[in-house]
This record gives sequence, C-alpha cells and structure tokens, in this order.
Amino acid sequence: MLTWIVENMATIIISVLLMIVVAAAIASMIRSKGKGKSSCGCGCAGCAMNGACHPKKDFPEVPKHNRK
Repeated sequence: MLTWIVENMATIIISVLLMIVVAAAIASMIRSKGKGKSSCGCGCAGCAMNGACHPKKDFPEVPKHNRK
C-alpha cells in the first residue's frame, strides 16, 4: 500500500490541489449568489436572456413606510 502511494504521489497531490480549487470556485459562486450578484459578473443588461431570469413586475413597488 505504501509503495502504491509513493509511486502515485504526483497524481495524488495534483488531484487534491484540483479538488481544492474546484471547492473554492463553488464556494465563491455560492457567496456571490447569496449577495445577489450574477454568476457572469457583468450584470443582466447585456445578457440576451435578461428578461427570462428576472421578469419585470406588473405592480408598482410599495413604499417602505407603507409596508406592514
């Protein structure tokens, strides 16, 4: 078992580093989504699907002081 680990140490190290990078990218996407940022980083104005993700509301916004 120990010889297998030693023979494949480079593959193991690279695999662990790739898993860390992927986990960091996923965590960053989750944090951005929680903060309300878009996944592409450029906003919805230039997106071809800008009306599909966030459809416009048909009713006016209620002022904060009138909310219950």
